Amino acid sequence: MLGLNLTLALLASYLIGSLSFAVMVSRVMGLADPRSYGSKNPGATNVLRSGNRAAALLTLAFDVLKGYVPVLLVLIYGPRFGLDDNAAAFAGLAAFIGHLWPVFFRFQGGKGVATAAGALLAINPGLGLAVLLSFAIILAFSRYVSLASIVAAVFAPFYQALIWGTEPALLAIAVMSLLLIWRHEGNIRQLLAGTENRLGRKAAAPTQQHSPSHKKRQH
Repeated sequence: MLGLNLTLALLASYLIGSLSFAVMVSRVMGLADPRSYGSKNPGATNVLRSGNRAAALLTLAFDVLKGYVPVLLVLIYGPRFGLDDNAAAFAGLAAFIGHLWPVFFRFQGGKGVATAAGALLAINPGLGLAVLLSFAIILAFSRYVSLASIVAAVFAPFYQALIWGTEPALLAIAVMSLLLIWRHEGNIRQLLAGTENRLGRKAAAPTQQHSPSHKKRQH
């Protein structure tokens, strides 16, 4: 029964993580699909390149929540079903994997930075804050979101191991970090080549199609 409960919790977490809010928010707000411009990554940073800060902030908030909420639900309701803190950590990992390979969006997901941050904040608030602080420091000095994300991912399992111990939750955190770094492979190459975009650079979204009459009014 415990195995079934854990499987259901992980599946539900994965499905929550599979909600690609970058695409959903963009559709609701009449913006181009973030997978069609800039880095083509369905995440808040790429949505920001559209020039719509509200859409980017909404995407960021929802992506953090979809990592945070599954862990929190397992922490609150899991004990009555035999699920402990370690099960909650793996629920966070499942949500993160859902963001990377979302079943609702042809498995074409983002890099998972915000979702990982939300999961870490729920798994261990102290760890989450330490990782976010590391991210903020690197971002402030470099203006590279990718570099800040990679450095934060590298530090996360080490912070957990050195400060809070090598409990089984460390495995979920380490896997999350490794996957996040792997998803930034292209960014790493661009950083080494000096061609990586800095935060705030706007990428023009594809021109929306207009009716002939609309085009005529524009000329």
